[in-house]
Amino acid sequence: MKTALLLFVSGLCALNVTSSLKICAFNIQSFGEAKANNKKVMGILLKVIYCMCTMLRATSKYIDISERLGRNTYKEQYVYIYSNVLTVKEQYQYHKLEEGTRETDAFSREPFIVRFHSPTTLLKDFVLIGQHTCPKTAMKEMDELYTVFNGIYKKWKVNNVMILGDLNAGCSYVTMKGWRAVRLRSDPKFHWLIGDEQDTTVRQKTHCAYDRSVMPENTITKMESIVPGSAQPFNFKESFHLTEEEALEVSDHFPVEVDLKPNHRYLLRHEL
Repeated sequence: MKTALLLFVSGLCALNVTSSLKICAFNIQSFGEAKANNKKVMGILLKVIYCMCTMLRATSKYIDISERLGRNTYKEQYVYIYSNVLTVKEQYQYHKLEEGTRETDAFSREPFIVRFHSPTTLLKDFVLIGQHTCPKTAMKEMDELYTVFNGIYKKWKVNNVMILGDLNAGCSYVTMKGWRAVRLRSDPKFHWLIGDEQDTTVRQKTHCAYDRSVMPENTITKMESIVPGSAQPFNFKESFHLTEEEALEVSDHFPVEVDLKPNHRYLLRHEL
């Protein structure tokens, strides 16, 4: 059975006092036994992960994995890989609906949510909400992420939240009229770090910002926690001089990444 993985990677980008914390999201398409046993593909995939977060080579690595999620036989999982500079304080698999409730089943794959403590960055406590929307219901699911954000704030009293992953937030899956009804988009307090003009797709014939990272505006303006210009797709096809066919064997998406500013006082004190 094939399983698509939405991979989240966090780790320090270098071993010096200017180190930022890189947070990445990568939709690895149809990650089944065939792909896992393909040495060439796995070699490229590992290079992508190491290139996004070089600190993961030199430190212990930890993994948190969600349930197998989906409405039919095709299942997907969210996987968080992070270095030992981070501590997981809490994690939460967003609830599935119980029979007899009046709620709407908004998500094809419920978000997997992890709360981290990061002493090496200015933003010391933050929450990552990983999500892969269904293309047909992408706008409905993005709108419902607004409810998820508010629920997490109420649950953990943490406003430093990043929603990230393959939101299918571009091209034919969204409309200008529909955008106005998506609360995550229309509420001015949310800042879309990956802009509409960016391309997160591997195929040359497409130019779509499907994969995104979204944060409340006040997190950025008050704490200045994001490294300017760091939110962007990682074009591993160009970086590793791959053909389109070779890159598509790994995924039809590029990873998206963003860097959190370092806490220089902590890094100097601990000589990281």
